[in-house]
Amino acid sequence: MAERFKEAKKATAVAKLNDVPTSPRKMRLVADTVRGVEVNRALDLLHFSKREPSIRLEKLLRSAIANWEAKNPESAKELESGNVYVKTIMVGEGRTLKRIRPCPQGRAGRIRKRSNHVTIILDVKKPVEEA
Repeated sequence: MAERFKEAKKATAVAKLNDVPTSPRKMRLVADTVRGVEVNRALDLLHFSKREPSIRLEKLLRSAIANWEAKNPESAKELESGNVYVKTIMVGEGRTLKRIRPCPQGRAGRIRKRSNHVTIILDVKKPVEEA
């Protein structure tokens, strides 16, 4: 039982990025474009995207690929053949910095500078077995 879990964990690679100074909503728009996509295609999508969060997400994806290569040194052909894909990408809300800005009539308005946490999990596609 434990051996099966070890083998399943070996096939996946995880990378995390905490306290990214971008609002989670903006990051989720970029993350949705690469969810479930093959890794090399996801890198291309992020590299040529005009959105600002795509720069940080591309760097995180490269880190996840390096983690996968470190876990699976004998399976380099899997990466080149396009069997590695973005299994899960989660964007959670991080801490919010609260700032004050002067408003009319002596009032103070709140500015919320939001941040987020991103987690990427890579996996290998299972070969389709024909019965």
